[in-house]
Amino acid sequence: METSGFSEEQMTDYWAKRDETGEYPHELHAALAADGWIGIALPEELGGAGLGISEATMMLHTISESGAGIAGAQSIHANVYATQPVAKFATADQREKMLQPLIAGKTRTCFGITEPNTGLDTLKLRTFAKREGDHYLVSGQKIWTSSAQVASTMVLLARTTPLEEVKKKSEGLSLFFIDLDKEAPGLELKRIKKMGGRAVDANEVFFENYRIPADTLIGTEGQGFKIVLHGMNAERCLLAGEALGLGYVALAKAANYARERVVFDRPIGQNQAIQHPLAAAYMDLESAKLATYHAARLYDQSTRDPSITQHALGVACNSAKYVAAESAYTACERSVMAHGGMGYAQEYHVERYLRECFVPRLAPVSREMIMSYVAEKVLGLPRSY
Repeated sequence: METSGFSEEQMTDYWAKRDETGEYPHELHAALAADGWIGIALPEELGGAGLGISEATMMLHTISESGAGIAGAQSIHANVYATQPVAKFATADQREKMLQPLIAGKTRTCFGITEPNTGLDTLKLRTFAKREGDHYLVSGQKIWTSSAQVASTMVLLARTTPLEEVKKKSEGLSLFFIDLDKEAPGLELKRIKKMGGRAVDANEVFFENYRIPADTLIGTEGQGFKIVLHGMNAERCLLAGEALGLGYVALAKAANYARERVVFDRPIGQNQAIQHPLAAAYMDLESAKLATYHAARLYDQSTRDPSITQHALGVACNSAKYVAAESAYTACERSVMAHGGMGYAQEYHVERYLRECFVPRLAPVSREMIMSYVAEKVLGLPRSY
């Protein structure tokens, strides 16, 4: 990906400083909003670009590869994928009220879905939204909610019917697009100290009878899980692109170092023990890139072509996320090793890339869950969990 629009300071030193201090990259968000990038995959009539997840994946790939890494991409990540269900299922009035300010950069959003006691078992979410007149009272807890400290809104998945009362496990969950008012009663945020991507906050979010208007409900009550799936496949594509960018920038750093570092009167990059691992990592990334952009293209086509099934889309998006995350990890690890002892030093940046590359391996779904999914849904093997 071409990253010539970024200065050397933006590509390296800025992000190293943000990683060390934990300061949010407000400048990136402001610059992207000013040029219309936040709404890349949102409707033109709302001020968006009206493009697809393919283009959004390219954008986040490029941001990551610029040196911003996962932290830079994650600072706008949720604004791209979590808004997809809102754009598709909200009313016209809701879309205008909720999405226009976000596209203009006046508001930011975060995604409240993961809970500490359910993890990937999404159908057993416990956060409950109880209807009370023209409001809901939300009680429960979310975890690993990125950017909640700076976001003014949240796309929230909460239970509106007790699990024991639903006919199907996929029913009883509802999707909301709510204001995140840190001064209001019933809301508390707790920042999580983490291994990498420190410039973007991750949080525990606690709700205790937090009052939200009933008109923040997106689509039909009880059908939130089906609605939110529209954003989950998009997220897999975006995160795959972010992983690719991280892998490519790590390899570029390693190749530059190997050309310049001279030991025993020759550049270390002349040695096959250095060359071959880096070359193999590059080819892995290239293969993963094909899988990623195939999945993103399929996602975009599925919005127009009913013959593309959710099964086919799920297999493509999960597979792309898996291979991109694994190839990025290989590239980052080999980059550190190619640097020798200096790979452990912050000034060469590759240790930061290695720390960050665990994110696409772990989120939004683990490697192991993807392999179980493919084993069951593609290979027809018995469900293992």
